[in-house]
Amino acid sequence: MSLCHSVPVSPCPHVPISLCPPAATGSDEEDDSDASTKPIRSGKKNPVSLFQTGGDPPRERKTRKKVPKAAESEEETLETQQKNSNKKGKGKKSKKKEERPLSPVIEVDNLEKFVLSPAPQGVTIKCRVTRDKRGMDRGLYPTYYLHLDNDKKVFLLAGRKRKKSKTSNYLISIDPTDLSRGGENFIGKLRSNLMGTKFTVFDNGANPDRASADWSNVRQELSAVVYETNVLGFKGPRKMTVIIPGMNSDNERVPIRPRNDNDGLLTRWQNKNMDNIIELHNKAPVWNDETQSYVLNFHGRVTHASVKNFQIVHGSDPDYIVMQFGRVADDAFTMDYNYPLCAVQAFAIALSSFDGKLACE
Repeated sequence: MSLCHSVPVSPCPHVPISLCPPAATGSDEEDDSDASTKPIRSGKKNPVSLFQTGGDPPRERKTRKKVPKAAESEEETLETQQKNSNKKGKGKKSKKKEERPLSPVIEVDNLEKFVLSPAPQGVTIKCRVTRDKRGMDRGLYPTYYLHLDNDKKVFLLAGRKRKKSKTSNYLISIDPTDLSRGGENFIGKLRSNLMGTKFTVFDNGANPDRASADWSNVRQELSAVVYETNVLGFKGPRKMTVIIPGMNSDNERVPIRPRNDNDGLLTRWQNKNMDNIIELHNKAPVWNDETQSYVLNFHGRVTHASVKNFQIVHGSDPDYIVMQFGRVADDAFTMDYNYPLCAVQAFAIALSSFDGKLACE
């Protein structure tokens, strides 16, 4: 049982990520109630140069879509206060319900193209992830659904952990009723290592062992996620590294098609071979003595404390939020992403945060 305890949302402007001070300890079990937030400025810089690596343009057809820009939503924030485990008592409840800024109107004419295309520059794609635990085995293998977070609530993706896999393996589909590996709606997958600390995101291409003669059908690696292990057992914010392919001069993703396990994103990153790949990190929250919590600013998009709350940034511009994810209800989360991520990349990164990691808590 964790030593940390959470307190309900208060009407202030930031959301906590971890309730314990830097030296607090806890168990290795996942504790969903441990997360916080602090104000974060919205960067106005052009992010293109951060992600360009000059790789060869992709050979496949272009999948970029034009999406109308929307007016900037109000940068309202909500602070979830969490007290140190040494202090008892309940926090104050919100006096009034804050409305969450919604996604701009986005047309999704071709779902497969949309979910694999980078977000248009200057547009934040705001989504909602819901977790469905209903059914015989949904407690162990819930289904996750991704919708646009607006009035239309357009369905984008569904994901579910595969049974009988040696490692955590999530299938991602563009059909909420078809989550089979062999189905025509299979769009990608998320696979972990044995420890559950490193994840790789693939598209729906073929395994290199079953590649065609010219390798044109080999799967691409879309992203990798690394959770820093915590062998000392200290409780606190998670530390994430996200590795993605760079973008070429046409603002298209550079294809990364490893022919074996020694040529993937994780191996390249571990060997410091950064050609055509980009390294991102979760934004480090700040310990707030007043609220006794680590805090980040989600600009009104996250309302509940959770260890799963995070923001992904580039080290050269920590004000440009590439992606953010956080809890808004027991089984509901917001997931927002910007250029250069696509929906499949962002959804898979979010799915990795749900997985129980043996040494990361």
